[in-house]
Parts: sequence; structure tokens; C-alpha cells
Amino acid sequence: MDMHTVVVGTSGTTAEDVVAVARQGARVELSAAAVEALAAARLIVDALAAKPEPVYGVSTGFGALASRHISPELRAQLQRNIVRSHAAGMGPRVEREVVRALMFLRLKTVASGHTGVRPEVAQTMADLLNAGITPVVHEYGSLGCSGDLAPLSHCALTLMGEGDAEGPDGTVRPAGELLAAHGITPVELREKEGLALLNGTDGMLGMLVMALADLKNLYTSADITAALSLEALLGTDKVLAPELHAIRPHPGQGVSADNMLRVLAGSGLTGRHADVTGDAPRVQDAYSVRCAPQVNGAGRDTLDYAAVVAGRELASSVDNPVVLPDGRVESNGNFHGAPVAYVLDFLAIVAADLGSICERRTDRLLDKNRSHGLPPFLADDAGVDSGLMIAQYTQAALVSEMKRLAVPASADSIPSSAMQEDHVSMGWSAARKLRTAVDNLARIVAVELYAATRAVEIRAAQGLTPAPASQAAVDALRAAGAEGPGPDRFLAPDLAAADTFVREGRLVAAVEPVTGPLA
Repeated sequence: MDMHTVVVGTSGTTAEDVVAVARQGARVELSAAAVEALAAARLIVDALAAKPEPVYGVSTGFGALASRHISPELRAQLQRNIVRSHAAGMGPRVEREVVRALMFLRLKTVASGHTGVRPEVAQTMADLLNAGITPVVHEYGSLGCSGDLAPLSHCALTLMGEGDAEGPDGTVRPAGELLAAHGITPVELREKEGLALLNGTDGMLGMLVMALADLKNLYTSADITAALSLEALLGTDKVLAPELHAIRPHPGQGVSADNMLRVLAGSGLTGRHADVTGDAPRVQDAYSVRCAPQVNGAGRDTLDYAAVVAGRELASSVDNPVVLPDGRVESNGNFHGAPVAYVLDFLAIVAADLGSICERRTDRLLDKNRSHGLPPFLADDAGVDSGLMIAQYTQAALVSEMKRLAVPASADSIPSSAMQEDHVSMGWSAARKLRTAVDNLARIVAVELYAATRAVEIRAAQGLTPAPASQAAVDALRAAGAEGPGPDRFLAPDLAAADTFVREGRLVAAVEPVTGPLA
């Protein structure tokens, strides 16, 4: 298989495939088994549609209108109408990568053979992805139950050649024009197909998968910045000893401690508690330094749990009703987003706490009363310039917002559809705020990195020798455009360069040649 092609089968997909399609533009193909499963399930739906007895989703209305039997001549119109009426999203456009993940994950469920969608509809979904056509999806419209209804409806509208979409050149045009330009025939929906395109947790799941990929990088980056801060504060690395973490065997804690220990290997700055001029001897470092593995590690364990939930959902076929292997078409509640919503909220909580401990170390580096010999605010000429004083203000503002974003969306519910849908997950909302939290966390880690590398350079100027991995981080960050100490070199701190350096994984890449692969 070509490494740039993702084959969609009947048994779900992987997080790696989601990221490849959403962010890297990987092509999508349906497997032969998927096409066969699609055709077999469609035969079942067609047989039920021919019967006089009403079947939900096939020959009835939806939601609170499910009791109405729909005559055959109106069923195609019914499927078109559900897409049109549900495409009621409002607000700013959702990011392209989110929409591509949404489309791909809906295709994943359709390809399972449990939805009753015809093979040609699934192929058209793949064609849209491969052509780089991205439906315009809006911020608001999903309650995270009965699926991400409005977002998925805007995607289905594009399949029908209606509404607006973004072309591969980034220009928004009428969907019908884009499909025609790429030789794609709009679909004419038949029984059950409109409903099957709308009933899924695909939006919140796609955002969860991408958040996990981003957070994995940020947690490793935070281990590195915590080690740099410990070093710059002349802390002790004895608290990172494996035997200490073995007696409290949380897996993530041990991983974070090991990452930090490897970054600090060979440092001439650690363990100098008793010999710093003007300092009273220290017995212990502050919690933000000493407990970094415990906080970072607990977050890592939360990521692992969230990845388990994401893996289960990636293997799921989420629709209502579903076509079962024995030929039954049954209603169910699998579209409820609770499992995904809970972990999305949990991740926002641990991201906020990671941001909080990063900010506390930054503040300690800048305070001459607690930094053990560093200049006030790490300024080159304190008083003439303010050093990184306002960089910490920015970081503190981000941390404050992170705490607001940590308030769970999934603790809320609001009834809809005339009380038929009387308990919802708010998983889409949880995912949207998590994206903001992850974005902010990258900035927070970047500010600590900026301060810690500057402090390490100042220690080197004081005659102390940083760890080789620390020096590698300093050199790479400076090469990326973030300046080091010296007259006027920090008067306009380039935090944006540090932010890009962190979020692109370049900090991890810079130290790994020295430390070996970090977890």
C-alpha cells in the first residue's frame, strides 16, 4: 500500500490514519471488503423499504416525528430534507483539518456495512476527500447526541452538491461548482442514507484524536522544559531517581522522571543547594520543581486512558438505526457522545494543570528572591529593561483562560427535539474548548522554554556547565530565531518563534540526539 493512501475497511480505523487524512492530505480508498459489506447491507435496507410495515429511519420520520409513516414517493425527498433542515450551523468556520477528520470518520462508519448506505455514496465521500474539497462547517450546531448533527449535515449537503465548500486552493465556492470542476457527480440520497450521514460522534472523535497527538508532543516538551528550569534554578536531580518512582508506580510519573533525568545527564548545575553565594542552604526544591514528574506523569496517564476510549470509538460503527449481521435493522443509543465527551473534558483539566505548573516555574526563574542568583526578570540590565516580566504576564493570562476552559462541558445537558432527545453529551463543545486549551498550552510551554533557556545561558556565563541536552535545546531554539542574553537581545522577546519551535516538535527533536528517544 502506498504510504500516502489510507484504505478504509469494515473494522474501523486508527488514530494515525485520522491524522494522515486530516492533516497530511492522505488519499482514501475503500477496500473490496468494505464495498461488499456496503452492498450487502443495502440489500437489507431495500428489502425493508419495500415492506408495508414502517421501519425507523427507512420509512418513517425522525426524532420526535418518528411515528409518521412516509410513503415511498416521498422518501427521497425526506432524505434530502433532513440534510437541508439539519444544516443549521452558525458561527465561525471550523478548521479544515477538523472537517476532514469529520468526513473521514463518517466514511469509516459507513464502510462498516452497518449503515445501509450504497457503495456509490461512500465512494463519493472518498472522492471529496481526495479532491481536497472541504465543506463549510460552523462552530455551533452540535449537542453531541444523535451525532454531531449540524456539522455532519453541512458535510452531507456538499455531497448533494449544495451549500458552500472550500476548494483545494482555499477558495470558498458553491459546492455544486466544485464537484463539477472535479468530475464528481452529486449523490441523490435514498432511504436511510440522509440519516446515516448525520448520526455520529465523528467531529468530537476527530478532535480528540488530533488533541492526543498534540498533547503527546507537549507533555514530552514539558518534561524537557521542567528539566531546564530545574537546572537553571540549581535544583537537585536526586528526586528523579528511578527507585523513588518505583515505589509509587504510576506509569506516567516514571516516564516523566526518566525523561527529565536523561535531559539533565552530565549537568554541572544540579545539586548545588548548599554552595550558592548569598543563599541559605536548601534541603528541598519547591513543589513546581520537585513534583514535576508527578504532575506531568498524571497527565500522561490521562492521555493513555483517553487514547483507550478513542481506540474503542475508532473501532465503532455509530449510527441509528443500524443494520445487524442477521439482517435486523435496530434503533439504539450508540450515537450518544458521553464516553468521548468525558475524556475531552478530562484532558482540558490536565492541560490546565500542566500549564499552571509551567507558569509557576517561569515565575520562580524571574524572581530574584527565589531564583538563586539569576538577575531580576532575567533582564540584561534590570531597570533599564524589564527582561521577561511581561512574557510571564502573557503566560499567566493564558493559564487563567486554561482554568476557565477546564470547566466540564459534559456536566451540562439541554433537552431538544420536543423532549425526545432529553439528555445530550455536549461532546462537540468539550472538543472545541479542548482545541483552544491545547493551543494555549503550547504557548505556555514555549514561554517556560524561552525563560529556562535564557536562564541556562546566564548560568553558563556564570561559569557553570549545562547538560549537553540542555545546551542542544538552547542552540536549536536560538537557531530558530529566539535570541539569547546580551544587550538589547531580549528587549522584544520572540515568543512566537519559541511557540512554533515547541508545537512543531522541534524541541523534542533537538534533544533526542543527545538523550535518545524520549517517551
